[in-house]
Amino acid sequence: MPLDLKRLVAGRLGENYELHFRHLNRTLVEVQRIIGFDRVYTRASGAWLYDAEDRAYLDFLSGYSVYNIGRNHPALKRAIQETLELDLPNMVQMDCSLLSGLLAEALLKKMPSHLDAVFFCNSGTEAVEGALKFARAATGRAGLLSFQGAFHGLTHGSLSVMGDAHFQEGFGPLLEGCVRVGLGDLAALQRELESGRYAALIVEPVFGKGVLYATAEFYQRAQELCRASGTLLIADEVQTGLGRTGRWWGFEHWGLEPDLVTVAKSLSGGYVPCGAVVARRWIYQRTFSRLDRCVVHSSTFGRNNLAMACGLATLQVIEEEQLVARAESVGAELLDRLTALQRRHSVIKEVRGKGLMIAIEFHEPRELAARMGWKLLHRLEPELFCQMLVTALLTRHGVLCQIAGHGMDVIKLIPPLVIGEREIAHFMAAFESVLEDCRTFPGPIWELGANFVRNSLRRLPAVPQEPG
Repeated sequence: MPLDLKRLVAGRLGENYELHFRHLNRTLVEVQRIIGFDRVYTRASGAWLYDAEDRAYLDFLSGYSVYNIGRNHPALKRAIQETLELDLPNMVQMDCSLLSGLLAEALLKKMPSHLDAVFFCNSGTEAVEGALKFARAATGRAGLLSFQGAFHGLTHGSLSVMGDAHFQEGFGPLLEGCVRVGLGDLAALQRELESGRYAALIVEPVFGKGVLYATAEFYQRAQELCRASGTLLIADEVQTGLGRTGRWWGFEHWGLEPDLVTVAKSLSGGYVPCGAVVARRWIYQRTFSRLDRCVVHSSTFGRNNLAMACGLATLQVIEEEQLVARAESVGAELLDRLTALQRRHSVIKEVRGKGLMIAIEFHEPRELAARMGWKLLHRLEPELFCQMLVTALLTRHGVLCQIAGHGMDVIKLIPPLVIGEREIAHFMAAFESVLEDCRTFPGPIWELGANFVRNSLRRLPAVPQEPG
């Protein structure tokens, strides 16, 4: 009998977490149950998720910025269906497929003109791995320079330039020759680059962890130092690219001209994994330098037809729906409203961001009751306060978001770029309600934090971090 997928899903929906506990990552299941994230979503559209009772949840996480164009966009569904109907030969490998050529052409039209070569892969970390290899091959150097606190992926090379020790723990030894300096520490950066040891400096234009970024002067000077020292500049646009920050690419905010750019996440449209390394042609050719090295770096599924079709459709949707400009204007509106809210709630330390990549950072509030709750949770676990807020937003108001990094009192908002007044109003009402609840200690919202502690002591740590 042929597989009846609709019947299978309908018959077993609700077994999600039990299946994962038995066969996949049971630690993650434990954590999701502890923090109240064990929801069973049954459908999705745009910026919204829905459960079996058709309750709506506002998605301000968007699959870690995969769904810039929203979930289940009809243009992507149509592109997939049309590709399947064409019955094209796929992944012949010893050929040059049309769709990968077309996507490369379309992607380069969105890039600065000095970037003119594309390598396709599947994910952000795979794109970073490729960029690091390209840089080493092009320069003949082994050193790799990055910034403390940056996130570049979880495979071995990406992990080696990662600026977060939490993700590195237990996976060493990592690549040799990888050094990190503080973002904004120009003296340290200059000292390292002048050594002439580094193949590349890799930069997230806006850090995924905490939504941090340096000044224009720092970025410009970093680029100048790279040029002077023969070090290539890699812009990691896996999360910041394709309109997220209100520009096509995050590096455009500071007028940078990177030598390589990594792209992934939202290039897929959320259906078929799709990543890319975009480079100067001479850098590209240093890797594929001889006829016998024509496939010295490759990715089996990197140019598959479904991924290429999704990439083409995604670029067209972003262009036709003017989502880059929308991210800038809607992001500015959301930032303005959050800044106004900050004036009424002393627990908010800072609101910052670019486009629809926004961080809300907290600190100890002035009010006595709230300050008591803050101190209690921070003595137990630094991230518990933000996790308490995030859980309350989901369980009480149907808003999905996540804390932004280890040791940070930061919540990050990365909604689909399609959001408008309805979504902003829903989030702001929910967020202000949760903040109002924080004024009363003890109270129901603080009990959430106490429950996390009790559950984690009985079982496992209960504060997951965003992995990308």
